[in-house]
Amino acid sequence: MYQEAIAETRGKLSRENADFFNREGYLLCPEPIFPQAKFDRLKLHFEKKLAALDPASRPEAMDVPHFTDTALFEWLLADEVLDVVESIIGPDIALFSSHFICKPAGNGKRVPWHEDGAYWGDRLNPMNVVTVWLAVDPSKKENGCMKVIPKSHLKKKASEYEPCDPKVNVFRNEIIQAGVRDANKQVACELDPNYASLHDAWTIHGSDPNLSAMRRCGYTMRYMPTTVKFDDHMGGNAHHAIYLARGKDRAGNVYADPKKEQWEILETRIEKNIKEH
Repeated sequence: MYQEAIAETRGKLSRENADFFNREGYLLCPEPIFPQAKFDRLKLHFEKKLAALDPASRPEAMDVPHFTDTALFEWLLADEVLDVVESIIGPDIALFSSHFICKPAGNGKRVPWHEDGAYWGDRLNPMNVVTVWLAVDPSKKENGCMKVIPKSHLKKKASEYEPCDPKVNVFRNEIIQAGVRDANKQVACELDPNYASLHDAWTIHGSDPNLSAMRRCGYTMRYMPTTVKFDDHMGGNAHHAIYLARGKDRAGNVYADPKKEQWEILETRIEKNIKEH
């Protein structure tokens, strides 16, 4: 898995924590990610984005916001995050994606059981992504924190999926419940603001709806080693863009400029989603 990369790295996590991630497929980071003032700026930035959101849009669906909001690279490419990621995947790092997933109080949607790698398909070869799930708000059991199935990443392939209701779920498909029925295997990733969990692309995870009086927002920041080849099958990066975050490219990828807004790509993604749904 990632042991070779860990041996080369100067990352932030202890070897014990990195080994736990490799073995279990997830990790609760033991320390806050950002200095408090830097985290406070991120939260304020998010609050402004949320206030400006189209009332017809769901706050769970604030996907790839960095495509058109380049200010987010202050945090996405920050040493505080990349040092953690380097502990897992090594010193050559690409930013794959990011997503604010905000469950409003009282009616926040459920995130069905899934593996991230199942949605990304064969666009990444090999499928090797670590997600940093940063708590913007307190993320607790009562407001729908993320839950994971330890060691589920070891199979390195997608489970069998079935449709689910998009009116109450963030996604349209979920893992057939027989695969995640044993509640004793589920671990709740409860987090205070500015703390993060990590999970592998093949780790089964999901979360309950937020029916509480407390909002739950997290910012997912997703990274891959630059040995992973990205291909969106459209010639160039028509539907997506990745960014060189640290080190050198190792797979001949094309990287976007973090100073440039990607409106054309975002519009192409929207058109594609409309056609598919």
